[in-house]
Amino acid sequence: MIRIPKCVEEAIRTHGAKDYPRECVGALLGQLDGEIRIVQEARPLPNTFDPSWEASLRGEAIESVPGQERRYLVSPNTMFQLLREERKTGIKVLGFYHSHPDHPALPSDFDREWASPWYIYCILSVRRGEPQELTAWQLNEAGDAFLEEPIEIVSVHEEGRDNA
Repeated sequence: MIRIPKCVEEAIRTHGAKDYPRECVGALLGQLDGEIRIVQEARPLPNTFDPSWEASLRGEAIESVPGQERRYLVSPNTMFQLLREERKTGIKVLGFYHSHPDHPALPSDFDREWASPWYIYCILSVRRGEPQELTAWQLNEAGDAFLEEPIEIVSVHEEGRDNA
């Protein structure tokens, strides 16, 4: 389960609307309480996806590869910085969020290919610029399927802090 304060949910929705029609991406930072991941911050990250990179990786023509309207990428340098911060502060990288412009909040094959089993992946559907459903997923250990995770949205009063 993932617990998200209402203010953090609103920040994710705002980010998705702002970056529309491109996919937004951000990190979910917080703490673990047993099996519950408690999000304290949704940190927007730059979407560094470059279609020419995927085209060269797959040996395809660049015209056949979608752009940032269907893909996102967190750069290795950004990931390194997040993990370095985690070591210094103890605030954990619990997962990531991204938007699906004009598509359902369901993981794509591309999402599965680039996911890691421990992290939670929140997906926000943004239709015509308006944020819609928000879902959460975790890749199974075999790496071949996502399992939906329940999201609990809590008020700041319930969570006891406001760190969005």
